[in-house]
Amino acid sequence: MSSVPAARALGGTEVTLEGKEVRPLVRILLVIGFALLTCAGAKITIPLPFTQVPATLQTLPVLLAGALLGARAGAASQALYVGLGIAGLPVFALPGTGPGYLLGPTGGFLVTGQVRRLVRPLGSAGAFLALLCGGVALYLCGLSWLALLLGGNVGAAIRAGLHPFLLFDLSKIVVATGIDAAWTRVALKRAQACRSGTPA
Repeated sequence: MSSVPAARALGGTEVTLEGKEVRPLVRILLVIGFALLTCAGAKITIPLPFTQVPATLQTLPVLLAGALLGARAGAASQALYVGLGIAGLPVFALPGTGPGYLLGPTGGFLVTGQVRRLVRPLGSAGAFLALLCGGVALYLCGLSWLALLLGGNVGAAIRAGLHPFLLFDLSKIVVATGIDAAWTRVALKRAQACRSGTPA
């Protein structure tokens, strides 16, 4: 049997186990769980006096949702998170709720979470590259919003929304790569257990 289904046992393009889709209830719980993790990450903030965008842990669960759950389930978790905020729940990093919040300085980073599509490659190097691409996508969208709010001043947007966060976000990508590797090891172990008929 190919090792590809095993390596994607809990991730890949869908939430699967040994090439078969996880039960709908489990998939729903994972989607809800990552939405809640994103809420929690958004609330862990470090306000910076020289920029409108706070430093948060929000991008860590956003990237992990795409890497571990796959494109569809990962995007669904972030769509749920954004939907909670649009509905009026205080789940965003900065004060405010509702649709208008998405036009604020962090709006681009939030919207990207539900439209980003990352195919999780095999191996830690591939996972790191995929997560790095996801981080770049978040920055491109977020900086675009911020530049518009600053009257089209791209330089000011980069100084306020990119420079202060590069090392912090790179460290989150490294952490996410480690979590992805651990997730894959668990998936392989469960897949091997399924083949051998022994408990994982």
